[in-house]
Amino acid sequence: MLVVMCCLLITNEPICMIVVRKSMNFVNNMEMSGLMKKMVVIICFFLFSLNLFAPVSGGLVVEVAEPVNPFKKLIYAIGMVETKLDTMAFNPEEKAVGYFQIRPIRLRDYNERTGSKYKLKEMYEYGKAEKVFLYYASQIGPYNNEKIAKNWNGSGKMTRIYWNKVKKLL
Repeated sequence: MLVVMCCLLITNEPICMIVVRKSMNFVNNMEMSGLMKKMVVIICFFLFSLNLFAPVSGGLVVEVAEPVNPFKKLIYAIGMVETKLDTMAFNPEEKAVGYFQIRPIRLRDYNERTGSKYKLKEMYEYGKAEKVFLYYASQIGPYNNEKIAKNWNGSGKMTRIYWNKVKKLL
């Protein structure tokens, strides 16, 4: 029979582990009942297994969570309706450019409100165009997709048609 005795642990690292081999006669000589023998063996194995599963470094593990993007689905839906996700799209009738079809008047308003100095040609760059869109979307809030989509589209009866197209893609 194998009897395992564990010494104290310091900083989750064992100082020593003593393994002593003795015959069953040793345990029998101690006049232990069958149940007591089983308990001693179980406790020894339990203490030994605790050593196996203790963290090596003793440090704290922190997992980085994915950032929450409440506008992700709406951005996709508006991109599909506006340009079928084409960042290089151009509408000559409205002079609207990029993924979000940003018009000159929208960009001028954004620049005045934020102090930015973006040019219309920069709206072909998705990151900059998304920044403009998110500015206006954030003014309304992340959970009112209908109002965001309608305000992004403009005004008039066409906004209802626009919203229905966007809603189908959400």
